[in-house]
Formats: sequence, structure tokens, C-alpha cells
Amino acid sequence: MIVIKSGWRYKCLLGAIVLCLSGSVRADELEYRYELGAMVGGSSYYGDANYNSLWDNMNIMGGIVGRYNINPRMAVKANLAVARISGSTSGSDNRFPGGDVDFSRTIYDLGAQFECHFFAYGDGSGYKKTRRLVPYIFAGVGMTFAPKPADNVFTPNIPLGIGVKYKIAPRLNLGCELSFRFTFSDKLDVTRETAPILDDPYGINSNGLKNKDSYSYLSISLTYDLSPKYRRCNN
Repeated sequence: MIVIKSGWRYKCLLGAIVLCLSGSVRADELEYRYELGAMVGGSSYYGDANYNSLWDNMNIMGGIVGRYNINPRMAVKANLAVARISGSTSGSDNRFPGGDVDFSRTIYDLGAQFECHFFAYGDGSGYKKTRRLVPYIFAGVGMTFAPKPADNVFTPNIPLGIGVKYKIAPRLNLGCELSFRFTFSDKLDVTRETAPILDDPYGINSNGLKNKDSYSYLSISLTYDLSPKYRRCNN
């Protein structure tokens, strides 16, 4: 009888160990703290040379993106992007002093945003009832740097946007975003050689974000999950 009892104890202990190990190594049941990846897409400018159109003079942008996942419904994202912006007053209903002008320049964007998901994001497994496809909104703070051909411009920006992301694999995330960067400068569309008049062409005094330049990104991102949150075995 003693041998039988002892054997049952060993079997129970072995079974508990196997269950614990199997629960900790299955990647599709893990949550991850961080994401790191790249984004690419189009960039558009809004200012004195373009007031309305989202698609006029769209250029290319690209960069790197990282996230810290607070929980399945919230995340903090950081980005470093390089984009080209351009514009022209040709065809505009407005009349500018000196006639039509155009511009084109490169900008660098560094920012951080807080994301709020409409549903819990994950691979769809487990008791949390996560979803593989979720929409989200975000807002944050950032800095924009635009080097020559005109005077260097260094200005804060306020990013706002919407997006959707899809978990295509246990550790791969595909995202699509439309975001707007509202700056505190009216000189993004100024180049010394081609468009000096776009810096406050009508002499209107403005404060804050009023009559300032802005730009948008329509981007696709691919990120990889890092640093799993290992779960304890609870029996």
C-alpha cells in the first residue's frame, strides 16, 4: 500500500510540473511587453499652399516604431520618422503676393503617443477574449525638425490619429494609421530660393496652432513582439 500511495504522489507531482511547463512555453498564450518594427507610407502637407486636400502632393515617408503594451487595451508608442513634404499655390483660389510659388523639403519627426484600443488586442486565445483585429485612437506630443534649404525649423507638434492593427502571427503585428501632426510653426513651407512669401503671406497675427503648418502620415507598419510576460503556474 505504501508503494502505491507513493507512486500516485509522484504521478501527481510529475503531472503538475508538465502542466506548468507547457503553460509557460506556449508562445500563442503569452502577452508581450514591447513591440519593435518599421513603418512606411505617404506624407502630405497642409498650410498656405494646401488648405484642404489630403492627397495633393503626397510624398514618401518611413521610420521606426516601438510600443510598450500596458495591457491589451492600452499602449504607449514612440516613433522616429523621415518624410518629404511639398506644396504649390498653382491652381489655388487664393491670390498670393508675387504670384504662384512652390516648395519641397525633408522633415524629421520624433514623437510619443498614447493608444487606446476599442477592444482587447491579442491572438484571440485565453480567457481575456482578445481580438486579432482592433481599431484604436491615439494622441501625444512630438518634435519636428526641418533642415535647410531655408532656415532650420525646430518646432513641437501634436500628433492625433486613428488606426487599426491585426495580429498576423503570435508575435507579428500589422498596422495601418492615418495621423495628423499639428505644429507651432508657419515656416515649414518656406524655402529661401522658391517660396519666401509663404511665411505669413497676408500679415495675419496668430497664436498657438492658428494659421500654422501641419502634415499627415498614411502609413503601414510591421512590428515584432519582445519580452514575454511569463505566467505563473497556479494549481
